[in-house]
Amino acid sequence: MKEERLLRIGVLGAGQIAQAAHFESCVKARNAELYAICDVAADLRERMAIAHGARRTFADYDAMLADPDVEAVIIATADAFHVDASIRALEAGKHVLCEKPMATTVEDAERLREAVARSGRVLHVGHMKRYDGGIEAAKDFIDREMGEMLSLKAWYCDSTHRYAMTDAVQPAIVSSAGSRRPAGDPKADRQRYLMLAHGSHLVDLARFLGGEIETVEARFRAAYGARCWFIDVGFASGAIGHLDLTVAVRMDWHEGFEVQGERGGILAKTYNPWYYKSSDVEIFHESDATWRRPLAADGHFYRRQVEGFADAALTGRAARGATTEDGVASARAMAAIAQSVREGRAVALAEAAGGV
Repeated sequence: MKEERLLRIGVLGAGQIAQAAHFESCVKARNAELYAICDVAADLRERMAIAHGARRTFADYDAMLADPDVEAVIIATADAFHVDASIRALEAGKHVLCEKPMATTVEDAERLREAVARSGRVLHVGHMKRYDGGIEAAKDFIDREMGEMLSLKAWYCDSTHRYAMTDAVQPAIVSSAGSRRPAGDPKADRQRYLMLAHGSHLVDLARFLGGEIETVEARFRAAYGARCWFIDVGFASGAIGHLDLTVAVRMDWHEGFEVQGERGGILAKTYNPWYYKSSDVEIFHESDATWRRPLAADGHFYRRQVEGFADAALTGRAARGATTEDGVASARAMAAIAQSVREGRAVALAEAAGGV
């Protein structure tokens, strides 16, 4: 049920991620509404507005930002546009939910962080897995009951069959010849693209559960069109970690994590995100030697992400959403992984610079 006070959101970009996730999430969120849609493609913009009931449409981003009734913006564009679009929204006094990755270089991430500090507005990054109820239960156990963490292993292995699986559950995506695209082909450098698109999720999950990452040491191999990163991680807490990013495996979607700690452990299986199914998380409590598995029935983590963002914007209430600091740390981690692959050594995040 909708609350009395709704955050009025304008969505920039009417492409695939907006159609598959953000429009519906704004419509369904208890504390937000889809107020406006902005896209340069007139056919796409008007069709989406009718389908989802947006009150206003804009062909020009600055015009949407000038509308005083727009309180917040979701940046649902290509990665190359994230930083500048976010800064323009912040300077116009809007709160921002920016799709991941927040930035593609460390320097751009820090530039955006400075803009957030100047604005006094809320900026969250679209790491929606933080709103997966199973992962939330794991985080709560780690923070409240587990004690000292010994180790964390996490894996994100996209599947060669993911598009057949995705097409079966997503709405039919509408495209337009008039859509704005970045210069060149962002997917041409597959190593860089896959780290930004998928590795950003894996890095954020590791930080969400394990805390700050201090060092990474990565190995990389490409073969028969597949790419694999094995990444050893040193956490600030002293815990050690191992991350596996493989795209694409010749099997079902394979994603999950394992945590070992002082008073228990966690085993988790995560699903293709478009199934809207919370992770299967089994938590072992050493105190009574029992396994517990939360149902986490509400698996619409994109909608829950919008609700957390709206709560933070409207009330200042703390939310699980990834903040600007998380976005900067993610950019640093991905840059350090790329540097480690190039130089064949462990890299401290403090020394990381540039892009992936």
